[in-house]
Amino acid sequence: MITYTQLRSGAESEAASLPPLLAQAEHLAGTVLLGDHGRRRAGLGDDFWQYRPVQPGDTLRMIDWRRSAKTGAQFVRQREWQVAQSVMLWVDQSPAMSFASARDLPTKADRARLLALAVAILLIRGGERVGLTGTQLPPRRGEGQILRLTEMFLQDEAGDYGTPEARAMLPHARALFVSDFMGDFDAFEAALTKAADRGVRGVCLQVLDPAEESFPFKGRAIFESMGQSVIHETKKADDLRDRYLDRLAERKDRLRTLCRVTGWHHGLHHTGDPAQGALLWLHRALEQRT
Repeated sequence: MITYTQLRSGAESEAASLPPLLAQAEHLAGTVLLGDHGRRRAGLGDDFWQYRPVQPGDTLRMIDWRRSAKTGAQFVRQREWQVAQSVMLWVDQSPAMSFASARDLPTKADRARLLALAVAILLIRGGERVGLTGTQLPPRRGEGQILRLTEMFLQDEAGDYGTPEARAMLPHARALFVSDFMGDFDAFEAALTKAADRGVRGVCLQVLDPAEESFPFKGRAIFESMGQSVIHETKKADDLRDRYLDRLAERKDRLRTLCRVTGWHHGLHHTGDPAQGALLWLHRALEQRT
């Protein structure tokens, strides 16, 4: 049976890993200045949207008499639609994402977690419900959900590459998948197709290390997967460059095509680039209706 000391020690150890990621995400979210979070169309809400002329079926109570008195015509005051949206997140936390080609670069996993959590902060503070794909953490509002997401993002997965979780996707929700998308493409295709069939639209953000784009290796080299399940040794790494770049280009093209067919957006981010631009693009892409 676990003792109080073991329980407290374990809890303190787990909590100690939360502040750095959360602090970075809070700071990153704070660098993105966003306007008031509305839907830019008429509906339920508290904020003024626009005036429109009275139409058949409008009641006298709907008429804005002060505005109407200025022109002699009758107008209805509309409010902006502000119903909360559910956003589902999947962040690849497999060993493949722990790669970084240089000490001054973040790992793909660190950048993916940072961007996903910063997006979650912006969405939750804008009134949205945010959760994870699958059944472990359903979409919720509130600061407590940010802490839950932070904790979940720090849990690593087994296996070389991550597989998207498409269970329990809420119909007509938004979704964000963040990965290098180097694993089983059939699994990605199945997840996006299943989500699209439920009316879910979203974004696939592909996160790559600069070395994965340039393949700067020469001479004798040993290539080993981060999960250590694949090892390949060569005396002429230069000879592999063109074939590797062709396959990478093919993979990115297949992912872009899959996103286009399913109504999703595809984005590419390199860990050597600033995170702010990627965050702003992500937030805007998730706001788009198609």
